[in-house]
Amino acid sequence: MSKETPCIAVCFIDPKTKLCLGCGRTLPEIARWGKMDSAERLDTMALLPARMAEAGLEPSSTYAKKTSATI
Repeated sequence: MSKETPCIAVCFIDPKTKLCLGCGRTLPEIARWGKMDSAERLDTMALLPARMAEAGLEPSSTYAKKTSATI
């Protein structure tokens, strides 16, 4: 995966927060991702950990560690 994507291939939108449980992006952000320039992607990625925490969701890095530990 590119360093300019937060995607961890756990694509499921939380119905309450409307955020992807894997990366924290919204559907509109996911849809536009390929059209965003590098700066916009990096700016969005910088917001994701706080966005996930505010929504009460696990950060993707924690989820990825749990997933790899169970495989």
